[in-house]
Amino acid sequence: MELFEKDKDITGFTTFGIPVKARFFAEYDSADKLVKICRSEEYRENRVLHIGGGSNLLFERDFDGLVLHSGIRGIKTYRKDDDTVYVIAGAGEKWCDLVDYCVDNGIAGVENMAGIPGEVGASPVQNVGAYGVEAGDVIWNVECLDRESLQTVTIPGSECGFAYRDSRFKGEWRDRYIVLRVSFRLRSGSEARNLEYAALQKFAESLGRVPTTAELRDEVLRLRDSKLPDPRRVGSAGSFFVNPVLRKAYYEWECLNFNDSVPSIPRRGTPEYETATHVKVPAGWLIEHAGLRGVRVGGAYVYPDNCLVIANDGTATAADVRDLAKQVADRVLEAFHIALRPEVNFIDTAVKVTVLGSGTSKGVPELLCNCSVCRSEDPRDRRLRASVLVETMGVRLLIDPSPDFRQQALTHDIGRIDAVLITHEHYDHVGGIDDLRPYCFWGALDMYCRADVNEKLHRRLDYCFKDRLYPGVPTFRMHSLENRPFFIKGVKVEPIEVYHGKLPIYGYRIGRFAYVTDAKRIDASEREKLHGLDVLIVNGLRWRDHFAHFTIDEALHLISEVNPRRAYLTHLCHEVGRHDSLAVRLPEGVAPAYDGLHLIVK
Repeated sequence: MELFEKDKDITGFTTFGIPVKARFFAEYDSADKLVKICRSEEYRENRVLHIGGGSNLLFERDFDGLVLHSGIRGIKTYRKDDDTVYVIAGAGEKWCDLVDYCVDNGIAGVENMAGIPGEVGASPVQNVGAYGVEAGDVIWNVECLDRESLQTVTIPGSECGFAYRDSRFKGEWRDRYIVLRVSFRLRSGSEARNLEYAALQKFAESLGRVPTTAELRDEVLRLRDSKLPDPRRVGSAGSFFVNPVLRKAYYEWECLNFNDSVPSIPRRGTPEYETATHVKVPAGWLIEHAGLRGVRVGGAYVYPDNCLVIANDGTATAADVRDLAKQVADRVLEAFHIALRPEVNFIDTAVKVTVLGSGTSKGVPELLCNCSVCRSEDPRDRRLRASVLVETMGVRLLIDPSPDFRQQALTHDIGRIDAVLITHEHYDHVGGIDDLRPYCFWGALDMYCRADVNEKLHRRLDYCFKDRLYPGVPTFRMHSLENRPFFIKGVKVEPIEVYHGKLPIYGYRIGRFAYVTDAKRIDASEREKLHGLDVLIVNGLRWRDHFAHFTIDEALHLISEVNPRRAYLTHLCHEVGRHDSLAVRLPEGVAPAYDGLHLIVK
C-alpha cells in the first residue's frame, strides 16, 4: 500500500468547510509507519503539517507540502487505586468519543469538556478547555515521536508547560514532537465535581443535588448547542479568538478609564499570567459590544448567537474569513483599546516578504545632504533603516526592529508579530526594540539572536530584563542561537553566518527565501546554504569599497555564484544613485529593493 496520496482533498479534515487540497497526504496507524514516513523523500523535501480534526485551521490556499494525520486509535484503562483511573487514548481518537467513553464507564474528570471538536492528539497541544476545566489539569503524560531521533518518548504532563490555550507543543516543541497517545489521570465514580462555572452551578441548583457526570455532560452539550452552530450544517472553527489576558494595570488604567463597562472573568493563575497581576476579558463580549453581531464579509459572518464564532454560510472563501477577522480585531481595538488574537491558525506555505526598510545606517535621504538622490521625489529613493517582515504558515516574523520600526509598523499596519529575529546588535538593526511594547500585549515576545548579541541586549536594555519591571516596558523571551536550523511555531529557520567586517553575524533562510545584510564575507560552507533559493535579499552598500559591507559588485558576484531565481539589493546608501538609474545597471534577475516591496516566494 502506498504511504502517500497525491493532491488529496482534505476539506473533510477541517471544520470550516472551505475546499482545500494537499499536495501529499499520509495517515499512519502506528509509530513504525510514522517513522517510515519521516524517512521518506516526501517528508524531507516538503513543508510538513500535522493535523487533527482541523478545528483550528484556516487554509488560505491549497497546501503545497505534506499533510500528516494520525490514525492511531483505541482507548484503554487501568486503575491505580479505588479512586484513581488512568485512561490512555490514541491521538486519532475523537475527543468527544473519549469523553463519552469515560462517562459511560464511570470515570470522572473530562465531562466538562464534552462537545469540544477535534481529536485527542490536539488536547496537549492546544490545552483545550471548557466550563472551568482544561486538558492540562488531567493529562498525566504524553507519548510522542521525537522527529529528530525518530524514537518514542514519554513526556510527563507536568513538563508540558500548560497555560491558557497554550503548551510547549505549540511553541518550542511544535516541530519536535508528534503526539501518539495521551494518558489522563482521572477519578473513579459518576459524581461531577467541577461546578465552579456559573452556568453549571445554576444547573446543580435546579437539580437540588450534585449532578452525575452523564447529566453534566448532557448539560454542557446543551449549553454548547445553544451558543455554537451545528457543525453538520454550518462551517466554523468554534471560538475564533482567544479571550484576551491583560496586565491588570493596563486593564484598570487604560481599558476601564476608556470604557468602564468592560468586564473581566475569574481565572486561575498560571506560570505566565498570575491572577494577582492579570485579568481575562471575554472576547465575545468585546465583539458584540463593538457592534459586530451578524456582520459579514462575503460568505463569512459573525455568528449572531455567539460573537466569538466566525461562520461560513457555505460560500465563504479563506479571504472572506481572513478579512472579516481583521475587521473584527480592528473594531474591537478601536472601541476598547484591546487587541484580539486569533485562536485559529492561518496556513499558507508561501513565504510573504515585505521590505520595511532598504537603507543603510543613515537612511536615505541623509541628514544635511543635498545630492540628487536625497532630493529625489521618487518614493523608492526614500529608504528607512534595513528590516523585513516575513509571513508563512500563519507565523509572522520581524527581522531586525530598526530605529524606524514605529514608522514602518504604522505604514504597513503591522497588527501582530509572533517572533523577532536579530541579525546583530548594531543600533541601526535593534534601535526599535523599545517600540515593540504593543506587541508584548500577550506577554513576553520571543526574540532569537546569537548568544553574544543576547548578552549585549541584556546590558543595553537592562530595564526589559529586571526582576521587577516598570509597567508597560517591553518584555521578551530570549533564545540564544547556535549556527544550526531551529523552528519558530513550526517554521524552519536556518542561520547563515556572515562576517560584518570582523564581526560574525547571522543572516536567515526561511524556505526558499534568504535575507543577508551587513555582510562583507561569507565562507564557502555558509554560501552552500544559499543555493536553491527563489529569492535572495542581500546588502550592496555602494559601488566603491567598504571595509565591512559588500559593494554592489561583490554582492553581484555572490548572486552569480548561488544563482537564486531573483535577487534584490538592500542596505543601500545614497551613493548608489537613484532607484531607476541603479535598476538599469543591474543584470537580469537582480533589482534594487525598496521600502514597501512585497514579494511572494512559493
